[in-house]
Amino acid sequence: MDEPTTYTAFHGHRRLANGELRPLLTQVKAQLDELDPHLPLLIFEDRSGRQVDFNLRGTLEEMLEREAPLPKRAGPGRPKLGIVSREVSLLPRHWTWLEEQPGGASAALRRLIDEARKQNPGQERVRQAQTAADRFLGVMAGDLPGFEEASRALYARDLTRFEKHTQAWPEEIRAHALALAAPAFQANRSQEGTDPT
Repeated sequence: MDEPTTYTAFHGHRRLANGELRPLLTQVKAQLDELDPHLPLLIFEDRSGRQVDFNLRGTLEEMLEREAPLPKRAGPGRPKLGIVSREVSLLPRHWTWLEEQPGGASAALRRLIDEARKQNPGQERVRQAQTAADRFLGVMAGDLPGFEEASRALYARDLTRFEKHTQAWPEEIRAHALALAAPAFQANRSQEGTDPT
């Protein structure tokens, strides 16, 4: 089963909150009146590193109902199983092949995706970690000294160089970037540990 989606909120260079969406928005909303309006309040989805915008106006209940509603009823797909219906565009020959597979098109696509994910899960985790850290850093550290060198070190999976070029950065930005990039750096250390040279 996939891990729950988590988010991290930053107010300026300070990490304000981290967690699943409803608890995170509740924490942010509770602190909103105390925050300096001149500093940006940014929220990032941790798995992808993407910045996500939420409308925090209104009461807590209004905001949660609008931005993180609880599931109300079953719709297309099978939400209780985590299955969500979306549109897929394929050529006619692809649809023909999929429809001939055991279980139909949806089952065949799920099997293909699961097989692809199993082929090299370590490499996929590394790629995902690098992309998430890079997106986060592009927003939060793009104008900080050493950003380009740190980005190159991230993709080279060189933790020592990454730490060197991020040393002068605000601690909470640096710590969050290291947490997002951890699978890439850990995988590199594992490979170095098994290198016979």
